[in-house]
Parts: sequence; C-alpha cells; structure tokens
Amino acid sequence: MAIQTAILEEIKRYQTIIIHRHQHPDPDCVGAQLGLRTILRASFPAKTILAVGKHYPGFDWLGQADQNVSDDQYKDALVIVVDTANQPRVDDARWETGKAVIKIDHHPNDDAFGDLQWVDDQASSTSELLTDFYTANEAELTLPQEAARLFYAGIVGDTGRFMYPATSAHTMAVAGQLMTTGFSANDVNQAEDEISPAMARLSAYVYQNLTILPSGAAYLKLSDADLEPFELAETDSTSAVVPLPGKITTVKAWAFFVEVKDHTYRIRLRSKGPSINGLAKQHGGGGHALASGATAHDQAEIDQVIQELDTLVAQDKGE
Repeated sequence: MAIQTAILEEIKRYQTIIIHRHQHPDPDCVGAQLGLRTILRASFPAKTILAVGKHYPGFDWLGQADQNVSDDQYKDALVIVVDTANQPRVDDARWETGKAVIKIDHHPNDDAFGDLQWVDDQASSTSELLTDFYTANEAELTLPQEAARLFYAGIVGDTGRFMYPATSAHTMAVAGQLMTTGFSANDVNQAEDEISPAMARLSAYVYQNLTILPSGAAYLKLSDADLEPFELAETDSTSAVVPLPGKITTVKAWAFFVEVKDHTYRIRLRSKGPSINGLAKQHGGGGHALASGATAHDQAEIDQVIQELDTLVAQDKGE
C-alpha cells in the first residue's frame, strides 16, 4: 500500500483529527497545516478536524489555528504532525497524548517519531507533499480553492519564490496544478514579498553590518540591543532578512545569530553550495543541506560556529 493511501486509511478510522506544526512557524508549516485541515473538513464533514498552535498575527492572511482545543479531545484522536523534523519543535506538547501519530515532513528524518511516517527530504516543502497526498487520493478527497491557496503559499515560502535548489520540475507542476483552482497567485506572492517599514530598516542594517570573510562565509549577530531601535512589531520576524546575504555574489554560506528570551542565540544557517546541516547538528540542530538551524549558548559558541563555517566554506572551495 502506498504511504499516501495508508495515511488516508488511518484518517478514515478516526472521528477526531488534530493537526500540529512546528514552533516559530513559516508559510510552509502554516500553509500545510491549514491546507490539510481545509481538505479534511471538506472531504469528511462529519469528522472533527482541528489545527493547533500559538497564534501569530503575521500569518492571519493565511488563517488561524483553532484556539480552544480541549485536552479531552485528544483522548481518541489521530494526531498529524506536519513540517516538523524533531519532537522538541512540535508546537503544543499535547500532540503526544493522542491515540496515534502520523508524521508528514520534508526535512531529513533524524528523529523518526510517529506510528506512521511520510518523510521525503527531496520535496521542496510539506505543502508539495500534501498536494501529492490529495492527488494520490483524488477520488476520495476534495480540494477547495482555499486549500490550494494555502499549499501554494507554503511552496512559495519554502522555495524562496522558486529560487532555491529544492525547486524541481515536479514542484512547478504542483504549483501550476494548484493555480488552476482560481485563487489569486499574485495576491499570495505579494503577501509573501511585502515587508514593514521596520523590516526595511532592518534589511538595510543587515547589509551594512554583515561580516563577509575571504572564504565566502558571512555572519551577523542580532542581539536584543541591536534589534531594539527598529521597534519591530509582533507581526515582524527576523526570518525575513535571513535570505538577504544570498544575494551577494561573494557570499557562499552564512549564519545569523538571533538572541531569544533566555539570552541564548538561535542560529539560522543558509548556503548556496557547501552542506551546512552537519555543522548544525554539532550545535544541537539540524535541517537541510542548504538551510539549517541550531543554538549557540554563549559568545564562545558563536565564535566557534563562525570559525567552523569559515573552515567549511574554505574547504568547499578547495582552499
């Protein structure tokens, strides 16, 4: 039995399905989660289909998760976790209290959790996978225009507007398939491309303060003190500036160090060639070969990551 069919058969067995995503969401995890909710609600109107996760106003244009899901609803529920590589990143710890768990993801499967798993790290996004899930079960599922809009938004987000290497011919075909439902792709593209005036000022700061090493490695540290003058709104996210160094011709791989509430630093690693997920794993993280994340606990670890990234890029160039 194909994995897409097996997942559908499992969904049919349960009256309540609760869909989870990862913490600190991006358009793909929100689009995948809410898109799957939309498909299942349209296909199985008698079932209770819910999506949970912290509310982020910046993603209201995509929709919102259900904010009043009770603990009791998990008792006999099927939990589906989308776009989440490892268990600590799942938003809302109650995912473990369901009757069964399905994992659907496109990140490397370093943490193989769930009773049923569908992980394809060659896919551009989880939204692409879930479109394939619909296509494989088209005879039994309904694809509302809103679900297509959500999946398209997820694909656009995780492919960097179809610029990242994970964008395949299949990715483009899936995007085209979704567009035939009639939603405004232009509205989605514009929503994902627009930034606030505060983020525009932060973008200028990034370009002015980015350190580029002779190897082609680059880095920038963003502490609370650095970010305070920009007066970023709750809807703003520093993730929007992470791709910017990739536009510079001499930059091959780069790291952002962003201070979080406990005063450690979230590391966002990106690359145009050298594989950086091994480096991320050395610092409690992981991810794709060209896009990964990790954590630095202090300035000494930040310095260590910078040195390791510099060496990695220099070796990749044959120096």
